Parts: sequence; structure tokens; C-alpha cells
Amino acid sequence: MSSGSLLIVRRSRSRFVVVRWSGGLPCRHLDLILARMDVESKQSNKSTGMVPPKKRRARNCCFICVAVVLLLGLLFLILGLTVFKAKKPVTTVNSVSLRDLDISFDFARLQVHLNVTLEADLSVRNPNRVGFKYDSTSAILQYKGQTVGDAPVPAGEIASRETRPMNITLTVMADRLLSTSGLFSDVRSGMLPLTTYIKLSGVVRVLFKIHVKTATTCDLYIDVLNRKLANQTCHYKTKL
Repeated sequence: MSSGSLLIVRRSRSRFVVVRWSGGLPCRHLDLILARMDVESKQSNKSTGMVPPKKRRARNCCFICVAVVLLLGLLFLILGLTVFKAKKPVTTVNSVSLRDLDISFDFARLQVHLNVTLEADLSVRNPNRVGFKYDSTSAILQYKGQTVGDAPVPAGEIASRETRPMNITLTVMADRLLSTSGLFSDVRSGMLPLTTYIKLSGVVRVLFKIHVKTATTCDLYIDVLNRKLANQTCHYKTKL
């Protein structure tokens, strides 16, 4: 290399460029040469499809973040469909007993004055791995489709895999029975048919809220002469 000249090695993007500068050229000419080299390098990168390192790193980070989010979403979906899959609560009527029965006849008017008190012992089991929250409701006592008594059931929560006992007392409202037809003949026959009904509505929160409804219906026959329950049949229905 001749005296008065300078060999400049400069990195331009992903390659090294060698420039020989003669001392006779003004410095501003050198700046113009280097600036033009940068422009040509950028144009070359665009034409060849090369991505600058900073943009490449940012793009890789975005791809990794998206992949992690998708994997986590897939994991939660699998858990929600297997381990944490919502299951139906199980309602069981353990017993229904006749606590009180008072009967008086009005033969002149062919009416019956009847007071009946029933005690229902039932339990609700939550088989899920999360809690089951249910709204307040009422247990209903019916005679031939007409409501003749009810009892409030307050809202609550049943913990994971817990069985919650419920004791409900139902009393027949005598004034409601007076307007029912067929009561006099049923009591005279010795068998009084009644129906108890209770429905629990609530939610099970797994990955999202799942609404659950469970209903229990029991058909009862009261032996009026012996003052006891002669027969009972219960039906259960649960819906997710």
C-alpha cells in the first residue's frame, strides 16, 4: 500500500467491506463513499430478502410467545376436557317421614280440614374438582298438580367432592287444600297422594362457567288410617 493512503475495514450489516482511502482525497469524499455503501447494502438486503438482525430477533420472540400461548391454551383445554371436566351433581332422597297429621271432617259440606307436616332428608354430592354454587330456591309440596306447601332453600356452595345434607320441613297449607276437588274422596279412601319437588340451579366454574340444574321429584302416598307413609317413589334429573 502506497504512502499517503489508508486501508479502512468497515462492517456493513452482515459483511465486512474494505475501502482504500488516498490521503489526497478530502474527508468528505470518504464520508460520501461510506454512506453510499450503506445505501447499497440496505438495497441489497431488500433485494435478497435478508432481514436485519434486530428485526429477526424481534420476529423470533413473537413466534416464541405465540407458540407458548397456544401450548398453554391447548394444555388448559385438555385439562378441562379430562381432569376438570364438569360432572353432574348427584341428589339423593335418603328418607321422607310423616311428622304430623291432623284430620277433621265436615260431612255437611263434604270438606276435610287437613294439616300435614313432612320431613325430607336429602343429600347433594358434588363430584367435581371445583365447587358447585347454587341459587336460592324452594322445595314444593303438591297435591294433584296444585302447590299446597313450600319451604325455602337458601343459596350455598358445595365444595369439591363434598356431600351436603339438606333437611327440609314441608307443611301443607290448609287453606289451599280447601279449594281442591277430590280431597274428600281421597281421604275417605284412606290414601292421600302428594308430590314433593325441588330443583337446584347453579354453576360449576372450570375454565368457564357451566350451568347445572338438578331436579328431584318424589311421589308419596299417606296412609290416613295408620298415619304413616305407605309408599314413595323418587325420580332424579340433572342437566349440564
